[in-house]
Amino acid sequence: MIAPDIEDLRKIAEATRAAFPSPFAGLAADVRLSVEDWPSDNLLDEMEIEDAYNLTGLYEGVALTQRSVDYPDPPSTIFLFRRPILDEWAARGDVTLEALVAHVTVHEFAHHFGWSDSDIARIDEWWT
Repeated sequence: MIAPDIEDLRKIAEATRAAFPSPFAGLAADVRLSVEDWPSDNLLDEMEIEDAYNLTGLYEGVALTQRSVDYPDPPSTIFLFRRPILDEWAARGDVTLEALVAHVTVHEFAHHFGWSDSDIARIDEWWT
């Protein structure tokens, strides 16, 4: 069996975004989605994460709740990290790859919408 590749995960993430209800669909439209095998060493150092397997996704940008009309913010990007996601999927054994990628994708978009990790955990027990 061949492990799902970057494009496989990108398709799942894009399908997840396409299923967002209004008004979230419109608010998510301009966010870049990037799937990479691993987070960079510089990113791990910056976030003080020792094990790359502990980072499955990342939102990079200014949350919508923090933006100002006076200052145009650069486009936001959501990164999904394939190898850590595949490792979690294999280790869990109780969830489909589609469900896991969708959860990571939704979690990162929630940061774009201005939600904190604790806000997300209150409505989604997956993250507690």
